[in-house]
Amino acid sequence: MTSTVLIVPGLRDHVAGHWQTLLAADLSAKGRKVRIVPPMGRTDLDCGARVAAIERAVQAIEGPVVLVAHSGGCIMAAHWARQTRHAIEGALLATPPDFERPMPEGYPTLDQLRANGWLPVPRRTLPFPSIVVASRNDPLGEYRRVAELARDWGSRLFDLGEIGHLNPASGYGRWPRAELFIGELSMN
Repeated sequence: MTSTVLIVPGLRDHVAGHWQTLLAADLSAKGRKVRIVPPMGRTDLDCGARVAAIERAVQAIEGPVVLVAHSGGCIMAAHWARQTRHAIEGALLATPPDFERPMPEGYPTLDQLRANGWLPVPRRTLPFPSIVVASRNDPLGEYRRVAELARDWGSRLFDLGEIGHLNPASGYGRWPRAELFIGELSMN
């Protein structure tokens, strides 16, 4: 049975032109089953609600699942992995932010993240294979700190070089390498 790809967006939800949005369309056009965690709205920072949304999405999928998370979605996936009983084939965790350090202006503060259940960031080994993709110049997560997360999660770290936050603001739209990583994580 072919795995379903579950897209887990970050705090800014779905963005037109974002690699996750384009990936979902491309995979669907190729006949691949794709689901997207429903948008929560940019102002709803409740980590528990977002984790529950991942759980509901996984429960609605029959068969194997590969998670594809970006940014804050990576942290959501780590929180979700601590409490789920669902077996996952693997997870692609692209440019996780460092929520344990102050974020740039326009992003949640440490106090907001703490009050909404994001902190502490889970540091236990994930119960499924995972690949963390990191950037050398990500404004939301210093490479060394993201590498520490990858190590703690038991993830393979992939260095993409200087790609910013791998989002439209960094000049990224389609990201074909995502399909290669999904192929590595998927049994089918």
